[in-house]
Amino acid sequence: MYMSAETITILIGIASLLLALAGGFGWMVHRMDRIGGELNGRMDRMGAEVNGRMDRLGAELNGRMDRMSADLGARMDRMSDELVEVKIAIARVEGPPRHLLTGR
Repeated sequence: MYMSAETITILIGIASLLLALAGGFGWMVHRMDRIGGELNGRMDRMGAEVNGRMDRLGAELNGRMDRMSADLGARMDRMSDELVEVKIAIARVEGPPRHLLTGR
């Protein structure tokens, strides 16, 4: 089979185009892999930093909550003691309880 110069030129052009596209896609994949690796490294560092901050904040908040809980418990104890004293004072003002039957 005999090919004309135009046909050979078209085939060489198509082959060159396919090679150029393959090279371009290869370069693009290589570049994306490199950028992806860099981004993964950055994301890992940022994730570790955020986790460290969250751990510190969590510890600080737990400490604050423990202090507030202890303070609230002390307040509740004091109020309970005061309530008992108020009950005793009211009972003294009212006097002894009345019985259903009274002695004559």
